[in-house]
Amino acid sequence: MVVPVGAPFAGQFGYDTNKDILIAPCEPGAVNPMKKLLIIILLLPGCSYVPAIPTLAPYKIDIQQGNYVTQDMVAKLKPGMSRSQVRFALGTPLVADPFHADRWDYVYMLHKKGDLVEQRLVTVLFKGDQLDRIEGDVVPGPANPASPAPQEKK
Repeated sequence: MVVPVGAPFAGQFGYDTNKDILIAPCEPGAVNPMKKLLIIILLLPGCSYVPAIPTLAPYKIDIQQGNYVTQDMVAKLKPGMSRSQVRFALGTPLVADPFHADRWDYVYMLHKKGDLVEQRLVTVLFKGDQLDRIEGDVVPGPANPASPAPQEKK
């Protein structure tokens, strides 16, 4: 037998004398918490698939890193130049290794839309305080370059 506790209205607490328990209120039309959990568990796997929109993608900027060293900049270098003259011509080296004080590395990378498009490495080697030689992707040309070949018109 259920004995109401308090004023008689919908959602009031009750006391079941047969089972010796207090009955919590339940609004008419309310969903059982276990049913809510079951509904959530059944609907959750449907949230794992989100269709991708092929024309919508995140914008990726062009990223330039390092020292951009051109052929003209390297052509200005001559053996016997001082470190300050080399720094003036090429800029401050990206890598100046304290364990190899006679070596400067100029590294350049260009990323477009997340892909590596261009990568260059120029190494300048010194003997003492004088420029000895240049190695890498951009190297000095001959002392007296021949006349440039004519270019085709497009």
